[in-house]
Amino acid sequence: MKLIILDRDGVINYDSDQFIKSPEEWKPLPGSLEAIARLCQAGYRVVVATNQSGVGRGLFDMPTLNAIHDKMHKACAQAGGRIDAVFFCPHAADANCQCRKPSSGMIEEIAERYNVNLNGVPSVGDSLRDLEASARLGAQPILVLTGKGAKTQAKGGLPPGTLIYHDLAAAVATLV
Repeated sequence: MKLIILDRDGVINYDSDQFIKSPEEWKPLPGSLEAIARLCQAGYRVVVATNQSGVGRGLFDMPTLNAIHDKMHKACAQAGGRIDAVFFCPHAADANCQCRKPSSGMIEEIAERYNVNLNGVPSVGDSLRDLEASARLGAQPILVLTGKGAKTQAKGGLPPGTLIYHDLAAAVATLV
C-alpha cells in the first residue's frame, strides 16, 4: 500500500494565525485538491495529520471541526480525490499530550491503524513540528513553502533529507 501523510493548514488549505474556526474560513490552496486527486489516481491512500489546538483552547467545538473536515472531504471529492482519514490532536499546546506534533503519537497511530512501516512514507508539512514528528518514525519529510513553509525554511534546522517544494502540487508531481 502506498501511503502519504499531509498536514492540513498551510498544505491543503490556507492557514491563519487566528486558526481556521469555521467551514467558511476553510479555503483550499490553489492546486492542492487536484494534487490529492492525482495521488489517489496513482494509488496513494491520503491521510491528514493535523494539530487542532483551537478545540482545546475553546475557539471552536468538535461539531465545528467535523463540519470543517466535512467541507474538506466534499471539496476533495469534487476535484476527484479522496482523503482516507483525518487524524487530529485537539489538545492545547500546554497539555503535554503525546499526539500533538512534534510528538509522534498521531503519526504512530496512523502507522498502527494502517499496519505500515513508515520508512520512506512521504509526509508533507509546512512547519518544523510536522516534519519532526514524521521523520522521527522514518517517514520522508517534505516541506512545502505554502502556509508557514517559507518561514520554516528560513529558520533552518530541518530534519536531514528533507525535500522542499513550492507547494503540494509540486511535491506530488515528483511523487507520481
